[in-house]
Amino acid sequence: MTYYLGIDGGGTKTYALLSDEHGNVLGKGKSGNGNHQTGALEAANSIQEATFGALAEAGLRLEDIQHTYLGLAGADREADYAILHPMIRQIGFTKYTINCDTMIGLRAGTNRPYGVALICGTGTNSAGRNLQGEHYQCGGFDYMYGDFGGGGALNIEVFRSVIRAWDGREQPTLLTGLLLKMLGYEEVGHMFHDFLDHWKKVPVNVTRMLFEAAAEGDAVALEILHRQGVELGKSAAAIIHKLGMEQETFDVVLAGSLLTRGDRGWIRQPIEKAVHAAAPQATVVTLATEPVVGAVWSAMDQDGLTLSSEVYEKMRKFQDYESIKQTTRQE
Repeated sequence: MTYYLGIDGGGTKTYALLSDEHGNVLGKGKSGNGNHQTGALEAANSIQEATFGALAEAGLRLEDIQHTYLGLAGADREADYAILHPMIRQIGFTKYTINCDTMIGLRAGTNRPYGVALICGTGTNSAGRNLQGEHYQCGGFDYMYGDFGGGGALNIEVFRSVIRAWDGREQPTLLTGLLLKMLGYEEVGHMFHDFLDHWKKVPVNVTRMLFEAAAEGDAVALEILHRQGVELGKSAAAIIHKLGMEQETFDVVLAGSLLTRGDRGWIRQPIEKAVHAAAPQATVVTLATEPVVGAVWSAMDQDGLTLSSEVYEKMRKFQDYESIKQTTRQE
């Protein structure tokens, strides 16, 4: 029997999933923050705790694992890998691969070991892998470094649009009433001065107002959401061209709360337009499978195991980590 371990190390939670080559789940483990950029020691402890939790459930040792694939938030540049490889080896891993968590989201969303992934949640990120196994990440480093949007930036777009409508630089918008109600102000001027005087920050959940206003046909909200889609489409096209995928058949996987909840095509349609212009045979799909499953499949890929249709169909149904059930191991 051959065993594979997938790790999804995010900024708040780390998940581990252990299976055999037939897709039978043998063990699970869960812990806290897995992003070394927000705490290297905490991330190392989380990865170790999740890993050994899954091993304990399966009754296995780390040396029994054929390959481990770690999809880690913050695994973006060589400077990150210089920190991560010693950290992972110190835990005891020897047969492993590290990549950014965008790539396990990609793998979880397609039955192919290649394609493009676009993430739009609190932040944005995009990455891809071609048929030759070449990888390219585009963005994921904030507005100053070329990115636009995500919940941690679109909340500011909502706030500033309301301010601009109030001071005459923007047309009236339904976002004004929605924002005042959420933040507890009677009029924009009071909110404006209160935020300035007390260095207040705009809550991230303000972003959801864009979907409420867009559903009512609000032009300002629609313009912001459209721009988010255009920017993500540019990222997808950049990856496609960089990796020479223009003539290939593959999936572009959409992940993150802004793309999987609330959007009625306002963001997706510009993405589809850009993708189809860059790669006519590509298909835009929405991620429905738990990303840690993509880490397990990636471990199989790295070991040279071709993912069978049986394994794919069995595991792609795992849409929520907590609901994944352990399978009785067959020796």
